[in-house]
Amino acid sequence: MIGIDIIKTDRMQSMIEKFGNKALEKFLHQEEIELVKNYTTAAGFWATKEAVSKALGVGIGADCSFFDIKIYKSEKGAPKLAFSKKLAEKFQIIEASLSITHDGEYAIAVVDLKNSTPTDKIKQF
Repeated sequence: MIGIDIIKTDRMQSMIEKFGNKALEKFLHQEEIELVKNYTTAAGFWATKEAVSKALGVGIGADCSFFDIKIYKSEKGAPKLAFSKKLAEKFQIIEASLSITHDGEYAIAVVDLKNSTPTDKIKQF
């Protein structure tokens, strides 16, 4: 299951300028906020969480909240994903890959999730 999201970084910059840390607390765990270096990092984290919800096919809402997803860094600084027990079990997630990039005014995240019972089987006709 693949999800992708893009966000203009100035949108995140405006949110942070207007609301400060409260803007980040609306979608990030405290451990994630500690990883945020600037508004472009925050924008990449926003795009990541949206991309996860798209990969799951549900969007951000009752089935998948921002706080069911946690971004952390590997020893070498690569972004990684962790999920709440509820989300991992509901969607039977067994593996996750993440790539975040920033270019100019945009942050983009791509997520690839594997689950133990694939739901996206090819339809035949």
